[in-house]
Amino acid sequence: MPLNIDPTALILLVFAALGVISHNAPVIIASTLLLLVQQTPLTRYLPWMEKNGVSLGIILLTIGVLSPLASGKVTLGMADFGNWKVLTAMGVGVAVAWLGGRGVTLMLNQPGVVPGLIVGTVIGVAFLKGVPVGPLIAAGILSLFIGKGN
Repeated sequence: MPLNIDPTALILLVFAALGVISHNAPVIIASTLLLLVQQTPLTRYLPWMEKNGVSLGIILLTIGVLSPLASGKVTLGMADFGNWKVLTAMGVGVAVAWLGGRGVTLMLNQPGVVPGLIVGTVIGVAFLKGVPVGPLIAAGILSLFIGKGN
């Protein structure tokens, strides 16, 4: 009797395995949760997750970045806005935010590139000691080469 495995479930399992190999907890958690949603009656929420997931993720990331400011551990008074390092940090922040915006547009308009971005990020984490925050920025950089797809 041949095995009839859903190809999308198999892909999610592969991503989860890559997450385990690369010690990438966000990829493991996301892949596993999506697999559970996909394989249960919760599947009806997948369109909502697809539509709102990136926005919710950006909100959570922004909360994480701003929380030291809210707690008082970091203040704007700590920054010497005349220092070249602070000015460079601001410039890099602007560039990365712009690239991230291009990346979101690219991933929405050309979803076929998303698996490559995920695999590339997992490889970067596994073999280059990277941090798994790269898919949006990677998509933004990719958009410079192939356009945003709109």
